[in-house]
Amino acid sequence: MGVLKSPEPQIVEVAAKKLIGCSLRMSMAQNRLAELWKSFRPYATEIANRVNADFVSMALYDSPDYFSAFSMERKFTRWAAVEVSEFAAMPTELEKHTLQGGLYAMFEYRGRPMDFAQAANHIYQVWLPASAFALDNREHFEILGPGYRPDDPDAEETIWIPVCRR
Repeated sequence: MGVLKSPEPQIVEVAAKKLIGCSLRMSMAQNRLAELWKSFRPYATEIANRVNADFVSMALYDSPDYFSAFSMERKFTRWAAVEVSEFAAMPTELEKHTLQGGLYAMFEYRGRPMDFAQAANHIYQVWLPASAFALDNREHFEILGPGYRPDDPDAEETIWIPVCRR
């Protein structure tokens, strides 16, 4: 079972980030995450100007009401990427995206992605409504360390939720 290390996040101002990776349209019901990472991983070592050895899993939701009108069938765009200092010498099969940056609630999570539902429920149904923040319509992302394995029940990642003050 996955767990948040703390029920309270750190509130962090994040600078814009340059990302290089692959993206796929999917829904929660039609989860194509494994396919996405499988298509991206072979290119990861070919990317120049990497800022670090971490990987970035990012979600772009189509509208501000994505979560308030939530449906398991509703589509969004998921990315598998790495952060770079500049967009140069990038494999032609990959795409680039500049993450906007801004205010984020950062949670530390331990567990498999498939076990994240309880932690997500705490973030969106318990913490967020009781906090001084509202969900912002920007990129959601997770930072995965270089040795991250999604099948490891002790895998650790940081969850970044875009917020704004109410």
